[in-house]
Amino acid sequence: MPVLTRLLPSPVFVEIRAGALDALGGILADQRLSASGRIAVAISNGSGAVLRERLEPLLPGAAWFEVADGTLDAAVRLADEMRGGHFDALVGLGGGKIIDAAKYAAARVGLPIVAVATNLAHDGICSPVSILDNDAGRGSYGVPSPIGIVVDLDVIRRAPQRFVAAGIGDVISNISACADWELSNRITGEPLDGLAVAMARSAGENLLRHPGVLDDEDLLMALSEALVLSGIAMNIAGSTRPSSGACHEISHALDVLYPKRSAQHGEQVGLGAAFASHLRGEHELTGLIVERLASHGLPVTADRIGFTEAEFTEAVHYAPNTRPGRFTILEHLDLSPSDIRDAYADYVKAVHR
Repeated sequence: MPVLTRLLPSPVFVEIRAGALDALGGILADQRLSASGRIAVAISNGSGAVLRERLEPLLPGAAWFEVADGTLDAAVRLADEMRGGHFDALVGLGGGKIIDAAKYAAARVGLPIVAVATNLAHDGICSPVSILDNDAGRGSYGVPSPIGIVVDLDVIRRAPQRFVAAGIGDVISNISACADWELSNRITGEPLDGLAVAMARSAGENLLRHPGVLDDEDLLMALSEALVLSGIAMNIAGSTRPSSGACHEISHALDVLYPKRSAQHGEQVGLGAAFASHLRGEHELTGLIVERLASHGLPVTADRIGFTEAEFTEAVHYAPNTRPGRFTILEHLDLSPSDIRDAYADYVKAVHR
């Protein structure tokens, strides 16, 4: 008899609304995660201090841990500091770096993690991956995804709009990533998970066609939900495949080759998605992606994030090395540096047409 159903790995709860941060203690208790209040809270050592002052009276039994940065060393240090604390759960409170470090630390000590996002810069709030800086540059580490997601739209609205825009770029890049996965399925026979593709691409399409501006509550809600859907899609697929294709290879290459000059992750993958769509000959889609990115102030050419044509060409040529075994339009075309330079020149002409 065929298997007619499957279990979907997903958060136990998702709370996206204005004022959610002030209700955090009640949310944890209602979800039976920590009625005793014995939780660990990971925050940054900068803006996290303001949040701690606000929340400490509301979480009287919590232990607070400052995370220096988004490095592997900081994540390991956090895990070591929490050992023996007999906590019910870990709350990662902050932006992507803090949440990624907290996810890794929670995995090391065997705690469930609740991601409380203070900005929406990328889909790490729900993904089964931690992106952490290490001695070799930057690494991706598989971790259990958060058991709960909390997004306070009042807090998000006060975050720098550049972070919101970056999140939009990250979600829109799903469209390109899914196209790369479908290409690999056709050319190499790589198995394709249709449900993961449907969720990731739907999230991207929703943001691609959403008419709102960065401070619209409706857009912030749509982006929050899209980031959660992207994370669930990765959980379903068992990898980052539905949200990471040539767009992310290009971004990772920029990080590796120019570590001190890389821009926001969402800015880079948005540009990567537009260029990858151009390489696939999807000119109408490329135009739509460029138009939406530009409408939110996101870069659509390499010079907008401080890279020359030659540097971007080098990054695109190097990009397949960042994900060995992953097949995208870059691996399929196998372009020489001169071919990439010509293709990028054509892309720039199309953008400025």
